[in-house]
Amino acid sequence: MASPYVPPPPEGPQSRILVLGFADPFRWLALGWHDLRQHPGIALFYGLCFWGMAQVLALVFKHQPEYTMSLVSGCLLVGPFLAMGLYEVSRKREQGELPDMASSLMCWDRHIRSMGMLVLVLMLMALLWGRASLVVFAVFFNTGMPSTTGVIQAVFNPQNIEFLMVYLAVGGVFAVLVFGLSVVSIPMILDRDTDAISAGITSMRVVLSNPGVMLLWGLLLSALVLAALWPWALGIVLVGPWLGHASWHAYRCSVEWQESPEEAVTLGSTN
Repeated sequence: MASPYVPPPPEGPQSRILVLGFADPFRWLALGWHDLRQHPGIALFYGLCFWGMAQVLALVFKHQPEYTMSLVSGCLLVGPFLAMGLYEVSRKREQGELPDMASSLMCWDRHIRSMGMLVLVLMLMALLWGRASLVVFAVFFNTGMPSTTGVIQAVFNPQNIEFLMVYLAVGGVFAVLVFGLSVVSIPMILDRDTDAISAGITSMRVVLSNPGVMLLWGLLLSALVLAALWPWALGIVLVGPWLGHASWHAYRCSVEWQESPEEAVTLGSTN
Protein backbone atom coordinates (compact mmCIF):
# COMPACT_ATOMS: atom_id res chain seq x y z
CA MET A 1 0.00 0.00 0.00
CA ALA A 2 1.32 3.42 -0.93
CA SER A 3 2.24 5.64 1.98
CA PRO A 4 0.10 8.78 2.47
CA TYR A 5 1.37 12.02 1.02
CA VAL A 6 3.17 14.22 3.50
CA PRO A 7 3.62 17.82 2.37
CA PRO A 8 7.13 19.26 2.65
CA PRO A 9 7.88 21.61 5.54
CA PRO A 10 7.26 25.31 4.87
CA GLU A 11 10.16 27.30 3.51
CA GLY A 12 11.16 30.79 4.51
CA PRO A 13 9.78 33.00 7.29
CA GLN A 14 6.38 32.01 8.66
CA SER A 15 3.80 34.36 10.10
CA ARG A 16 2.57 34.05 13.66
CA ILE A 17 -0.56 35.86 14.80
CA LEU A 18 -0.05 37.63 18.11
CA VAL A 19 -2.60 37.92 20.89
CA LEU A 20 -3.83 41.50 21.17
CA GLY A 21 -5.28 43.45 24.07
CA PHE A 22 -7.99 46.11 24.06
CA ALA A 23 -5.40 48.80 24.82
CA ASP A 24 -3.47 48.03 21.62
CA PRO A 25 -5.65 50.03 19.18
CA PHE A 26 -5.10 53.15 21.26
CA ARG A 27 -1.36 52.45 21.27
CA TRP A 28 -1.43 52.17 17.47
CA LEU A 29 -3.12 55.56 17.30
CA ALA A 30 -0.44 57.06 19.55
CA LEU A 31 2.36 55.61 17.40
CA GLY A 32 0.64 56.80 14.25
CA TRP A 33 0.30 60.31 15.66
CA HIS A 34 4.02 60.37 16.44
CA ASP A 35 4.88 59.37 12.85
CA LEU A 36 2.57 62.05 11.48
CA ARG A 37 4.19 64.76 13.59
CA GLN A 38 7.65 63.77 12.39
CA HIS A 39 6.74 64.18 8.69
CA PRO A 40 3.88 66.71 8.43
CA GLY A 41 4.57 67.62 4.79
CA ILE A 42 4.05 64.08 3.52
CA ALA A 43 1.01 63.71 5.75
CA LEU A 44 -0.50 66.91 4.33
CA PHE A 45 -0.16 65.65 0.76
CA TYR A 46 -1.99 62.41 1.52
CA GLY A 47 -4.51 64.25 3.68
CA LEU A 48 -5.47 66.45 0.73
CA CYS A 49 -5.89 63.32 -1.41
CA PHE A 50 -8.28 61.87 1.19
CA TRP A 51 -10.13 65.19 1.29
CA GLY A 52 -10.61 65.03 -2.47
CA MET A 53 -12.15 61.57 -2.11
CA ALA A 54 -14.52 62.92 0.54
CA GLN A 55 -15.62 65.75 -1.75
CA VAL A 56 -16.45 63.31 -4.54
CA LEU A 57 -18.44 61.22 -2.05
CA ALA A 58 -20.41 64.28 -0.90
CA LEU A 59 -21.15 65.28 -4.50
CA VAL A 60 -22.51 61.84 -5.35
CA PHE A 61 -24.68 61.73 -2.22
CA LYS A 62 -26.11 65.14 -3.07
CA HIS A 63 -27.25 64.21 -6.59
CA GLN A 64 -27.51 60.39 -6.67
CA PRO A 65 -27.79 59.03 -3.10
CA GLU A 66 -28.51 55.49 -4.30
CA TYR A 67 -24.86 55.26 -5.40
CA THR A 68 -23.46 56.45 -2.09
CA MET A 69 -22.85 52.95 -0.72
CA SER A 70 -21.10 52.03 -3.96
CA LEU A 71 -18.78 54.99 -3.60
CA VAL A 72 -18.22 54.29 0.09
CA SER A 73 -17.10 50.79 -0.84
CA GLY A 74 -14.80 52.30 -3.45
CA CYS A 75 -13.29 54.63 -0.86
CA LEU A 76 -12.75 51.70 1.51
CA LEU A 77 -11.04 49.97 -1.38
CA VAL A 78 -8.90 52.88 -2.56
CA GLY A 79 -8.08 54.26 0.89
CA PRO A 80 -5.72 51.49 2.07
CA PHE A 81 -3.90 51.52 -1.28
CA LEU A 82 -3.56 55.30 -1.14
CA ALA A 83 -2.25 54.96 2.43
CA MET A 84 0.49 52.63 1.22
CA GLY A 85 2.79 55.63 0.95
CA LEU A 86 2.11 56.37 4.61
CA TYR A 87 2.93 52.75 5.49
CA GLU A 88 6.26 53.24 3.71
CA VAL A 89 7.02 56.31 5.82
CA SER A 90 6.35 54.39 9.03
CA ARG A 91 8.30 51.38 7.77
CA LYS A 92 11.36 53.48 7.00
CA ARG A 93 11.18 55.22 10.35
CA GLU A 94 11.02 51.83 12.05
CA GLN A 95 14.17 50.76 10.21
CA GLY A 96 16.00 53.94 11.12
CA GLU A 97 15.89 55.37 7.58
CA LEU A 98 14.82 58.85 6.52
CA PRO A 99 11.49 58.81 4.64
CA ASP A 100 10.99 61.05 1.61
CA MET A 101 8.10 61.88 -0.71
CA ALA A 102 9.59 60.13 -3.75
CA SER A 103 9.96 56.73 -2.08
CA SER A 104 6.53 57.14 -0.49
CA LEU A 105 4.89 57.68 -3.88
CA MET A 106 6.73 54.86 -5.65
CA CYS A 107 6.74 52.20 -2.91
CA TRP A 108 4.05 50.16 -4.72
CA ASP A 109 6.25 49.70 -7.80
CA ARG A 110 8.14 46.71 -6.36
CA HIS A 111 4.91 44.92 -5.41
CA ILE A 112 2.75 45.54 -8.45
CA ARG A 113 1.88 41.87 -9.10
CA SER A 114 0.67 41.12 -5.58
CA MET A 115 -1.12 44.45 -5.35
CA GLY A 116 -2.79 43.85 -8.70
CA MET A 117 -4.24 40.52 -7.53
CA LEU A 118 -5.47 42.02 -4.27
CA VAL A 119 -7.03 44.93 -6.19
CA LEU A 120 -8.97 42.48 -8.38
CA VAL A 121 -10.37 40.62 -5.37
CA LEU A 122 -11.37 43.77 -3.50
CA MET A 123 -12.71 45.39 -6.66
CA LEU A 124 -15.01 42.42 -7.21
CA MET A 125 -16.28 42.74 -3.65
CA ALA A 126 -16.80 46.48 -4.13
CA LEU A 127 -18.85 45.88 -7.28
CA LEU A 128 -20.98 43.28 -5.49
CA TRP A 129 -21.43 45.66 -2.58
CA GLY A 130 -22.58 48.45 -4.89
CA ARG A 131 -25.01 46.16 -6.72
CA ALA A 132 -26.44 44.88 -3.45
CA SER A 133 -27.06 48.42 -2.19
CA LEU A 134 -28.89 49.30 -5.42
CA VAL A 135 -31.06 46.21 -5.04
CA VAL A 136 -32.02 47.25 -1.49
CA PHE A 137 -33.02 50.70 -2.75
CA ALA A 138 -35.00 49.18 -5.62
CA VAL A 139 -36.92 46.85 -3.28
CA PHE A 140 -37.92 49.50 -0.75
CA PHE A 141 -38.38 52.40 -3.19
CA ASN A 142 -40.21 50.69 -6.03
CA THR A 143 -41.67 53.99 -7.24
CA GLY A 144 -38.23 55.31 -8.19
CA MET A 145 -34.90 56.19 -6.60
CA PRO A 146 -35.32 58.83 -3.86
CA SER A 147 -33.62 62.18 -3.72
CA THR A 148 -31.06 63.05 -1.05
CA THR A 149 -33.86 64.54 1.07
CA GLY A 150 -35.88 61.36 0.56
CA VAL A 151 -33.03 59.21 1.80
CA ILE A 152 -32.59 61.34 4.91
CA GLN A 153 -36.31 61.20 5.60
CA ALA A 154 -36.30 57.44 5.07
CA VAL A 155 -33.48 56.95 7.55
CA PHE A 156 -35.18 58.97 10.30
CA ASN A 157 -38.70 57.74 9.61
CA PRO A 158 -39.71 55.01 12.13
CA GLN A 159 -41.94 53.44 9.48
CA ASN A 160 -38.89 52.66 7.35
CA ILE A 161 -37.00 50.75 10.03
CA GLU A 162 -36.96 47.63 7.81
CA PHE A 163 -35.18 49.55 5.05
CA LEU A 164 -32.57 50.90 7.45
CA MET A 165 -31.93 47.52 9.06
CA VAL A 166 -31.56 45.72 5.71
CA TYR A 167 -29.39 48.49 4.25
CA LEU A 168 -27.06 48.51 7.26
CA ALA A 169 -26.95 44.70 7.39
CA VAL A 170 -25.99 44.39 3.73
CA GLY A 171 -23.41 47.14 4.02
CA GLY A 172 -22.08 45.68 7.26
CA VAL A 173 -21.46 42.25 5.76
CA PHE A 174 -19.45 43.65 2.89
CA ALA A 175 -17.65 46.14 5.14
CA VAL A 176 -16.53 43.33 7.45
CA LEU A 177 -15.26 41.27 4.51
CA VAL A 178 -13.34 44.20 3.00
CA PHE A 179 -11.95 45.15 6.41
CA GLY A 180 -10.95 41.57 7.19
CA LEU A 181 -9.13 41.08 3.88
CA SER A 182 -7.31 44.42 3.90
CA VAL A 183 -6.65 45.31 7.54
CA VAL A 184 -3.06 43.98 7.47
CA SER A 185 -2.69 42.55 3.94
CA ILE A 186 -1.43 45.71 2.22
CA PRO A 187 1.17 46.57 4.91
CA MET A 188 2.21 42.90 4.83
CA ILE A 189 2.79 42.97 1.06
CA LEU A 190 4.84 46.15 1.46
CA ASP A 191 6.85 44.66 4.32
CA ARG A 192 7.44 41.08 3.11
CA ASP A 193 6.63 41.22 -0.63
CA THR A 194 4.34 38.22 -0.16
CA ASP A 195 1.61 37.12 -2.56
CA ALA A 196 -1.92 38.50 -2.34
CA ILE A 197 -3.53 35.21 -1.28
CA SER A 198 -1.17 34.70 1.67
CA ALA A 199 -1.60 38.33 2.70
CA GLY A 200 -5.40 38.09 2.56
CA ILE A 201 -5.45 34.85 4.54
CA THR A 202 -3.12 36.29 7.16
CA SER A 203 -5.31 39.38 7.42
CA MET A 204 -8.39 37.23 8.04
CA ARG A 205 -6.45 35.19 10.61
CA VAL A 206 -5.68 38.37 12.53
CA VAL A 207 -9.38 39.28 12.61
CA LEU A 208 -10.57 35.78 13.55
CA SER A 209 -7.87 35.36 16.21
CA ASN A 210 -8.63 38.71 17.86
CA PRO A 211 -12.27 39.47 16.98
CA GLY A 212 -12.98 41.77 19.91
CA VAL A 213 -9.86 43.89 19.49
CA MET A 214 -10.25 44.12 15.72
CA LEU A 215 -13.91 45.06 16.15
CA LEU A 216 -12.79 47.87 18.45
CA TRP A 217 -10.17 48.89 15.88
CA GLY A 218 -12.77 48.96 13.12
CA LEU A 219 -15.15 51.02 15.26
CA LEU A 220 -12.37 53.49 16.09
CA LEU A 221 -11.51 53.85 12.41
CA SER A 222 -15.16 54.38 11.49
CA ALA A 223 -15.83 56.84 14.32
CA LEU A 224 -12.77 58.96 13.56
CA VAL A 225 -13.51 59.04 9.83
CA LEU A 226 -17.16 59.99 10.40
CA ALA A 227 -16.18 62.70 12.88
CA ALA A 228 -13.63 64.03 10.37
CA LEU A 229 -16.29 64.47 7.67
CA TRP A 230 -17.88 67.46 9.44
CA PRO A 231 -17.68 70.28 8.65
CA TRP A 232 -16.85 70.08 4.95
CA ALA A 233 -14.65 67.01 5.55
CA LEU A 234 -11.75 69.22 6.60
CA GLY A 235 -10.86 66.89 9.45
CA ILE A 236 -9.98 64.10 7.02
CA VAL A 237 -6.86 66.07 6.04
CA LEU A 238 -5.51 65.23 9.49
CA VAL A 239 -7.36 62.03 10.35
CA GLY A 240 -6.62 60.22 7.06
CA PRO A 241 -2.80 60.27 7.37
CA TRP A 242 -3.04 59.63 11.11
CA LEU A 243 -5.01 56.42 10.56
CA GLY A 244 -2.69 55.43 7.71
CA HIS A 245 0.34 55.52 9.98
CA ALA A 246 -1.59 53.81 12.77
CA SER A 247 -2.60 50.99 10.41
CA TRP A 248 1.05 50.18 9.80
CA HIS A 249 1.59 49.76 13.52
CA ALA A 250 -1.58 47.64 13.72
CA TYR A 251 0.06 45.22 11.26
CA ARG A 252 3.44 45.22 13.02
CA CYS A 253 1.82 44.52 16.40
CA SER A 254 -0.48 41.80 15.03
CA VAL A 255 1.87 39.65 12.93
CA GLU A 256 5.25 38.28 13.96
CA TRP A 257 7.65 36.66 11.52
CA GLN A 258 9.59 33.52 12.45
CA GLU A 259 12.72 33.12 10.41
CA SER A 260 13.32 29.51 11.51
CA PRO A 261 11.04 26.89 9.82
CA GLU A 262 11.25 24.73 12.94
CA GLU A 263 9.46 27.47 14.88
CA ALA A 264 6.79 28.02 12.25
CA VAL A 265 3.15 27.62 13.10
CA THR A 266 0.60 26.20 10.77
CA LEU A 267 -1.95 28.37 9.02
CA GLY A 268 -4.77 29.18 11.39
CA SER A 269 -2.79 28.69 14.59
CA THR A 270 -2.22 31.55 16.99
CA ASN A 271 0.60 30.19 19.09
